[in-house]
Amino acid sequence: MKLRKLNVKDIPGMMEWMQDVDISRQFRADFSHYTEDKIKHFIDQAQDFTSHRHYAIVDENDEYLGTISLKEIDTINMKAEYAIVLRRKVIGTSIASDATHQILNIAFNELMLNKVYLNVLAMNKRANRFYQKFGFVYEGTFRQDIKIENELYDLNWYSILKESYESMD
Repeated sequence: MKLRKLNVKDIPGMMEWMQDVDISRQFRADFSHYTEDKIKHFIDQAQDFTSHRHYAIVDENDEYLGTISLKEIDTINMKAEYAIVLRRKVIGTSIASDATHQILNIAFNELMLNKVYLNVLAMNKRANRFYQKFGFVYEGTFRQDIKIENELYDLNWYSILKESYESMD
């Protein structure tokens, strides 16, 4: 498993998870209406690593397995937002952990950030367990913070600091 820049050949794999109701309903954004053209536009914009870094997670045959990102990279305050999504076929494998280690290594050792944070729907129990197990620290819940299909949901916020990540090794 490795990370590389997103490529147009990743579009079918990206569309697969976007159209998978069980996967896409765990996110704040509604990806079900994304077209190949809209995804291609996202991939084109993702080539600029200035304020965001979106990577394809790929296997040894360069098959797209998911996307992992550092968003809103803030070099002044030394922080960025983390995000990950995987295709169904690799959920429950070590891919999420491996990719997360790699993106945090980029954040803390290449970009010299101090903090990586994320938010996740409180109802997404699997993701909440993953982040806690991985070492992200729960910082709080924004109650009824996001509206999805006319219903308000809570968001849990987590972060990991460079010193905590380095002590994991």
